[in-house]
Amino acid sequence: MAKAPVLTPQADDFPRWYQDLINKAELADNGPVRGTMVIRPYGYGLWERMQQEMDARIKAAGAANAYFPLFIPQSYLTREAEHVEGFAPELAVVTHAGGKELEEPVVVRPTSETIINEYFSKWVQSYRDLPLLINQWANVVRWELRPRLFLRTSEFLWQEGHTAHATYEDARDYAAHIHENVYAEFMENVLAMDVVLGRKTAKERFAGAINTLTLEGMMGDGKALQLGTSHELGQNFAKAFHTQYLSKEGKQEYVWQTSWGSTTRMVGALVMMHGDDNGLRVPPRLAPIQAVVLAIKGDDAVISKVREIGDRLAAAGIRVHVDDRTDTPFGRRVVDWELKGVPVRIEIGPRDLENGTAMVARRIPGGKEPVQLDALETLLPKALEDDQALLLRQSRERRESRTRDVTTLEAAAEAALDGGWARIPWSVLGTEGEGKLAEQAVTVRCLVGEDGSVPDADDAPGTLAVVARAY
Repeated sequence: MAKAPVLTPQADDFPRWYQDLINKAELADNGPVRGTMVIRPYGYGLWERMQQEMDARIKAAGAANAYFPLFIPQSYLTREAEHVEGFAPELAVVTHAGGKELEEPVVVRPTSETIINEYFSKWVQSYRDLPLLINQWANVVRWELRPRLFLRTSEFLWQEGHTAHATYEDARDYAAHIHENVYAEFMENVLAMDVVLGRKTAKERFAGAINTLTLEGMMGDGKALQLGTSHELGQNFAKAFHTQYLSKEGKQEYVWQTSWGSTTRMVGALVMMHGDDNGLRVPPRLAPIQAVVLAIKGDDAVISKVREIGDRLAAAGIRVHVDDRTDTPFGRRVVDWELKGVPVRIEIGPRDLENGTAMVARRIPGGKEPVQLDALETLLPKALEDDQALLLRQSRERRESRTRDVTTLEAAAEAALDGGWARIPWSVLGTEGEGKLAEQAVTVRCLVGEDGSVPDADDAPGTLAVVARAY
């Protein structure tokens, strides 16, 4: 009798495959309140690695970490009309605390532009105080009606950057720097994710911004996922919160601002972009465990050797885990490590020990072969880099092969509903066409130039709209 698959095949039911994998790879569980999640240690380990890599890049861009309160006076949100209107449906509001009704309700932060501007207005006095570059790692709450673990939850983890600048040009350039040199560089070179860089249409722009830059990735089922955004806020929040500075000429001027964020949604993207019917495939540069060394049997010599190899690989700079749990069946352990997507599996038993070899299985390209034990430190670093490059290449090839260039709204909708993306001239689609696509649950993910660049304006010559169904 054929063995039942561990996961629902992607081709049969992609959403069910996703849920199966989140559960069986031990990434997360649903929380007790609808829309919340419990991130399990292996899932949190992925997020920690993302934090470490992102944090280094954010600091290299000049921003310093700070922390602002979870609770925001409701009156703060009302100061910027477009902002409060955009977030009103998602707000969680506290009206009672300490056994009595609050004099003023407080909002559980959906984002921190308002409270951070309250303090920016105190901290910024002179042009010498600029630019002010702040980032925080925190949780936020946006009440989600259709939750899905990692992708859309009522509470999620993220980083949010907030900056104040003396000029529009400085703010614009900083938002673009975060977009391209922090987010895109991290996603492509660490997460091995092909991303399209573009600008949002006015309809899709962040509430209160004058421009939103986005990074969009194609998932395994052809849908799009927004992976990070960088916003030019102009002077909207500065005027609402009176964030001003004394210029070199002795004049009071409003600051120009940016905000930018990426979230635990990236863990969901990692699953959906790289996963297969056997589980996760974790990019080696991200992987908390790059190689696992498994003892096939509980022979003392085998246990001693796998621990020795673990020490050698760790000394060679490889993040390694030794699995000597020989009281657990070997086949079950293999399946568990495949589900978790560890890039390299090194299997050693008594016969391997006699031959001076180990069986090396590579999760990303698949397949396994015997390797001399004394060659592991030399071979593994190159194999890991090759596998990192392969994941990025596969994600790019998927997007390119499933993206159509079209010239009509009907063809754009057909491409999206057929499980792919479309590029259509914005001059052909326009806001009217964008509205018609929305009626079919198809959205303009971003606007791009013909050469793949980010256009300076929605109506810039040669601008294309990238349209797709999205998570």
